[in-house]
Amino acid sequence: MLTKLVRTALTFAGGVVGYGVYLLLDFLVRLSGHDLQEGLNTIEEIFMAAFFVIIFAIIFFRLTPALKNQSKKVANDIETDLQKMSANDLVLGTIGLIAGLIIAFLISQIYVGIKIPYVDVILNIITYIILGYVGIVIATRKGKDIRTSWLMSKKISSVGGKGGKNKSDATPKIFDTSVIIDGRISDIMKTGFLEGPIVIPEFVLVELRHIADSSDALKRNRGRRGLDILNKIQTEYGVEIYNTVGDKALEEIPEVDAKLLKLGQMMGGKVVTNDYNLNKVAGIKGVEVLNINELANTLKPVVLPGEEMILALVKEGKESNQAVAYLDDGTMIVVEEGKKYIGQTIKVIVTSVLQTAAGRMIFAKPAGIR
Repeated sequence: MLTKLVRTALTFAGGVVGYGVYLLLDFLVRLSGHDLQEGLNTIEEIFMAAFFVIIFAIIFFRLTPALKNQSKKVANDIETDLQKMSANDLVLGTIGLIAGLIIAFLISQIYVGIKIPYVDVILNIITYIILGYVGIVIATRKGKDIRTSWLMSKKISSVGGKGGKNKSDATPKIFDTSVIIDGRISDIMKTGFLEGPIVIPEFVLVELRHIADSSDALKRNRGRRGLDILNKIQTEYGVEIYNTVGDKALEEIPEVDAKLLKLGQMMGGKVVTNDYNLNKVAGIKGVEVLNINELANTLKPVVLPGEEMILALVKEGKESNQAVAYLDDGTMIVVEEGKKYIGQTIKVIVTSVLQTAAGRMIFAKPAGIR
């Protein structure tokens, strides 16, 4: 019964649309300087109007099953989206819709002077639809970012920790997975050089757990080491795990690195990492990065050509007659003509220093060789 009623209503609506098309066609013909009704008597006019009404009524009648299925699909999609939306999003969306409609009303006053029939109505409808939609989108997306930033700032202001009065005034530092696994961050924090609240997002902790549960032994050991270090800095410095679950702005992003950068933008914080590629992408996104490797390279002792060193040569180099030694900080030194001294501790003279993205490489030769 309901299906027949809906089909009858849509058929009637099709007839109304057909009559509207007839009137619109008559208006367009008149606008071009002709008269569609010129030379037609009343019966012929009625017949022509009835023709449009019947044609569109039949079209809508035939399209009823397809329209019904499509309407069900649209209704289900809307219901699903509404179930996923939080109360805050609904409130923000409503506020955005009202703001958009108010702006549309102000703009629609411009159309009052348009005397062409239907045109002002069409422009008003389009303006209200577009600005209402834009208001909802801006309120739900940008309003959510503003709300998240405010909540983050409230959380950050409550974080205590070692080293600092007015700690919340400093820029938050967001740790990524690589810097936790690396382990050097614990020693850096011990020195007190990192000011401000320390942020470890929930998704970083999840990634650490996945690495610790890996079937690969090397990855598993790295993950467990990361969890141990995380537990240590939590215990010693009062670091909090920031729960980002349920935040659509982050849940819609699949990659952890992209989530870190988005969180950095939302919080106005700095990402602490030793990932070279993340460092580059962050520069494009406008997020500040503190790179542990860059810090380590900067703090390495300055070595100048002509300087003498005492080194233990440990292995052969890539080229013939080369030997390799290492400084205490791990810097590699290539000693030309040092192959015969492998296993010995000798005095060398630095010949050149090469700085690369991966670090610094020093070239030397045994003292006394010209």
